[in-house]
Amino acid sequence: MTTLAKPAVRPANPHFSSGPCAKRPGWSPAVLKDAFLGRSHRAREGKARLQLAIDRTRAVLEVPDDFRIGIMPASDTGAFEAAMWTLLGERGVDVLAWESFGKGWVSDIVNQLKLDDVRRLEADYGRLPDLSAVDFSRDVVFTMNGTTSGVRIPNFEWVAADRSGLTLVDATSGAFAQPIDWGKVDALTFSWQKVLGSEGAHGMLILSPRAVERLESYNPRWPLPKIFRLTKDGRLIDGIFVGETINTPSMLAVEDYLDALAWALDQGGLKGLMARADANARVLIDWVNATDWVANLADDPATYSNTSVCLKIVDPRVMSLDRQAKFAKGIASLLDAEDAAKDISFYRDAPPGLRIWTGATVETADVAALLPWLEWAFERCIADLAHKS
Repeated sequence: MTTLAKPAVRPANPHFSSGPCAKRPGWSPAVLKDAFLGRSHRAREGKARLQLAIDRTRAVLEVPDDFRIGIMPASDTGAFEAAMWTLLGERGVDVLAWESFGKGWVSDIVNQLKLDDVRRLEADYGRLPDLSAVDFSRDVVFTMNGTTSGVRIPNFEWVAADRSGLTLVDATSGAFAQPIDWGKVDALTFSWQKVLGSEGAHGMLILSPRAVERLESYNPRWPLPKIFRLTKDGRLIDGIFVGETINTPSMLAVEDYLDALAWALDQGGLKGLMARADANARVLIDWVNATDWVANLADDPATYSNTSVCLKIVDPRVMSLDRQAKFAKGIASLLDAEDAAKDISFYRDAPPGLRIWTGATVETADVAALLPWLEWAFERCIADLAHKS
């Protein structure tokens, strides 16, 4: 084998982590200079900043006016747990899982909420469950984009518009990069640190009128921690959805989110963000399709993620799972040491391989610059493997 020369050009920003994700182009700490610090978030100015975050979220994601948007503690996990603990249990549940986080929701529904009537529709990494088998007379829980599998739902067409149950959608690595059919959504969550590359610790909970009706007409049989309580005396706590957060938010993180949302609007809103993610993923996927040692973990091109692209090593010299894991970690380690790519190893519960973030805050030129480095690192690792053999 002829060893490739080390590439001459590195990505200008080597941050390809799938969360927290790359900051938006041009970001610097200076964008935080007007953060509302050292004051109560309940002060008029503090609540105004929180309300602005809600308003800009609605504008960028094109959320209908009659949907409620709230800022929640504990990132997407806290927001989605709040949705499950307050909405589920009124009827049977179909829960879909095809990657780590979806499997976590299955576990919580079965082992923590201990619901009596649960159907688990699961699939291996790389595939979706049978979407035609979902029963929309029941509540339905699913992830929009599998962050650790690189498999997303192809669209919302399979979701019944005339459903009697609710849909609970974990959209954390899909929101701002993929279209959302709000007519098919009842509760949707995401975190700030994914597609917009903002700071973590906070999540967003978006509720349809149908979800609000459920909250005000149904009382779960289990006690609710304070940070999950969305109603009081049978009525929605309106303050949560106008910037009066359940607990104390980080106003520094809020300012960073506001900056990211302003940048998103400058990019043309949702359409511009989706175009950026699509362009990034296309460069990477085209390279994968032309490269014989790597393949997309997702089986069906219609389900390829345009944000968290997960790759598997398919070279015949690296066949065992143990060897694949060491090999993938070797590539990631080499590229990290060269400042060519940071944090691209596979998620701990996922099949071994590489995971490369291509969301909207990544520049397409940086994805293109990464490709020769992937080739170089692969050849280095193959040479090491041959030497050890």
